[in-house]
Amino acid sequence: METGTQPVLATPGLVGGGAHAGIRRIVLIAPLTIFLGVAVVLAWGMTRNPSAIPSALIGKPVPEFTLPPVKGRTLGLASADLNGEVSLVNVFASWCTACREEHPIFMQLKAKGIVAIHGLNYKDQPDDAARWLNTMGDPYARTGADRNGRVAIDWGVYGVPETFVITKDGRIAYKHIGAVTPKVLEDTILPLIRKLRQP
Repeated sequence: METGTQPVLATPGLVGGGAHAGIRRIVLIAPLTIFLGVAVVLAWGMTRNPSAIPSALIGKPVPEFTLPPVKGRTLGLASADLNGEVSLVNVFASWCTACREEHPIFMQLKAKGIVAIHGLNYKDQPDDAARWLNTMGDPYARTGADRNGRVAIDWGVYGVPETFVITKDGRIAYKHIGAVTPKVLEDTILPLIRKLRQP
């Protein structure tokens, strides 16, 4: 006589499948975890200001250097020229698009006599640098031609443009990476210049 009892079928993953289920879960979760980690790092990077990269030279004397003048100029630039007054050193090149964006700001500073600006011409052809300054205007009191970029390396330059605020005693007080904007000028550079000029 049949009792009507039917064989019980094993459900996958329940009998002897616990270990396999755990591995499957890890395989599914791992890419999501990696993705979230990368997303967090990228989001943090997006909030960082690339112009605020700290320089190891802040507070230290400017590196020793002597550069000849840019073609058509009479005054070159040397570390000895950066003593005695608060000044700016602007690293620029004729081939630099962002340099064109900030150039009018330096022309205005020169016209108003706010601060002495010195130019460090980075890896430029002599004729190109001369033509650029003749066309765009020359805001620089002195301009050194760093043809091979060696001096810029000593200054820790990442690329052009970069601008340094120099103290009266020839120390680097601030470094701005990228084009100087009106906001950067008003919010950071000019207040620092005023502070450094105080007795």
